[in-house]
Amino acid sequence: MSIYLNKDSKVIVQGITGGEGSKHTALMLKAGTDVVGGVNARKAGTTVSHVDADGNAVELPVFASVAEAMEKTGADTSVAFVPPKFTKDAMIEAIDAEIGLLVVITEGVPVGDSAEAWAYAQSKGEKTRIIGPNCPGIITPGEALAGITPANITGKGPIGLVSKSGTLTYQMMFELKDHGFSTAIGIGGDPVIGTTHIDALAAFEADPETKAIVMIGEIGGDAEERAAEYIKAHVTKPVVGYVAGFTAPEGKTMGHAGAIVSGSAGTAAAKKEALEAAGVKVGKTPSETAQLMREIIQAL
Repeated sequence: MSIYLNKDSKVIVQGITGGEGSKHTALMLKAGTDVVGGVNARKAGTTVSHVDADGNAVELPVFASVAEAMEKTGADTSVAFVPPKFTKDAMIEAIDAEIGLLVVITEGVPVGDSAEAWAYAQSKGEKTRIIGPNCPGIITPGEALAGITPANITGKGPIGLVSKSGTLTYQMMFELKDHGFSTAIGIGGDPVIGTTHIDALAAFEADPETKAIVMIGEIGGDAEERAAEYIKAHVTKPVVGYVAGFTAPEGKTMGHAGAIVSGSAGTAAAKKEALEAAGVKVGKTPSETAQLMREIIQAL
């Protein structure tokens, strides 16, 4: 089991002919993902050459639209490697086609564009789950990768991971590679994102293979406080947490666009307090957080 992505997922790449799209298509194929084609209206009807996980040459068709790609390949997942100024249009195209999962890797998408695309998805009945933008995507180790997470960090296991930070996603996967992950999902740190901590927590709670959950947040906003309330009310599995930004100066905008702190709201200390009140063990460092999870797994 896993959440949102598995070995049966059929993946297309919006922007498959670009530099980033091409590089990461190769890496997704190497990870065992069933990449079935790509989208670039200007190069529709051509193919791109890649190698699959077994080392066999594959020719992936390039389609004019997400809808056409879905019709011809049965794709249910799209990964968008599209420049920021075109990302909103790419998202709306995928939403119109009603693809089940849309992973938006692009960094620097204007917040207004993200908000517009997200509102559009909701107006269409939320048939498309959006992950991102500005995220590393999602990986179910040993089965499929939709995004840019290095697939060789860890194997399959009982831990679910949801994180705002890409690099901390990778570090936590590495720190806990001796136990492995059901699915690891990087939701992105922008102020407006599709899938939230709460969405992922609900999915992990419902997944029988996930035995414990790591949640990584960061300063700014109130997503972690809301997640703490959700955990208290709905999550029965053990959760450990880490909040990036304990040393951040107050009132300063940090690396992620969402990390804006005002007063006590949004501080690492306030988030840690809210999570601990919900029964979540919170580490002061990623390594300490991993050790807390190790102790939980060993006790299960």
